[in-house]
Amino acid sequence: MSGPSLMQLPETHPLRTGAVADAPLLAALRGENPAHRPVWFMRQAGRSLPEYLEARKGTTMLESCLDPALAAEITLQPVRRYGVDAGIFFSDIVVPMKVAGVGVEIAPGVGPVFDRPIRTMADVEALPALGEPGDRGTFDAGLDAIREAVRLTVAQLGSTPLIGFAGAPFTLAAYMVEGRPSRDHLGARRLMIEAPDVWDALTAWTSAAAGLFLRAQVLAGASAVQLFDSWAGSLAPADYVAHCQPGSAAALSAVADLPVPRIHFAAHGSHLLRPMADAGATAMGVDYRLPLDEASRILGGDLPLQGNIDPARLTAPVEVLEAHVLDVLARGAEAPGHVVNLGHGVPPETDPDMLQRIVDLVHARG
Repeated sequence: MSGPSLMQLPETHPLRTGAVADAPLLAALRGENPAHRPVWFMRQAGRSLPEYLEARKGTTMLESCLDPALAAEITLQPVRRYGVDAGIFFSDIVVPMKVAGVGVEIAPGVGPVFDRPIRTMADVEALPALGEPGDRGTFDAGLDAIREAVRLTVAQLGSTPLIGFAGAPFTLAAYMVEGRPSRDHLGARRLMIEAPDVWDALTAWTSAAAGLFLRAQVLAGASAVQLFDSWAGSLAPADYVAHCQPGSAAALSAVADLPVPRIHFAAHGSHLLRPMADAGATAMGVDYRLPLDEASRILGGDLPLQGNIDPARLTAPVEVLEAHVLDVLARGAEAPGHVVNLGHGVPPETDPDMLQRIVDLVHARG
């Protein structure tokens, strides 16, 4: 059976037109030898940039994500400033829920807050219908703003690829159960144990939302995707396999028929690398706790890796940061391919000049 083909993408897609044919990011994610080691940063578009703060004036976070011109501009800002090797689509993990009609807002200084936590099967059954790929329902129509933002972004990125983004089903479900951010996600963990049927139904919904969200971005022009699991690191491996992995596998399967790399990353998730990879990733993000050469050994040397500069070192003396980056480069060379990134997102207080130093050093020495 043949694998995914470029012919499955629209004719205007940058992978079909050849616009990103020489992109180092895509070569590294395919396990090839790029012209230089590619680098981008999780949360590279955001509060660490003065131009972002200026662009966001007078808007809420979710308004920004659903304004195609503004989302495109914010996505492009770090690419212009740093010369990174990819744009990461500016969004938030709760955007699919907002598009679907779930009552959620992002409270400043708090995070996502839901009108109604999900605790029972009746709560799950009351969630809005999402439809199947190709269905033109309310959810799909709501994704038009996302598609337009991707198209606007890709038109300006040129030879730099765009990475599509979605929050992983476990993290989405954990937020919905708690109703707001939680330190230990105890409510979600209790629900998966005490009412596994409710949990399974909820993660079936969140995995469908995440998968459709990723697919819309790819068909609109994204050349890779990343599934980001903020909270899966709170799980023991057995609980991950039983209660989290199936949802991530379903979300990633929504784009498995398309010829794009699939990056999977979980904060604090180094102990879950193998089962996370088994969920359908073609490349694995690694947090800052696990050296990349060890991560590659755990994965059998089969998968390209992404990571894993420690964000805490972004405020260290320059010589300390640069030594750390060079160590990451050396250890990353043990994997079939390596995309330099942080082992988590850019902290809001980061000096943009420090990120520029990393980009320049990676491009020169990688």
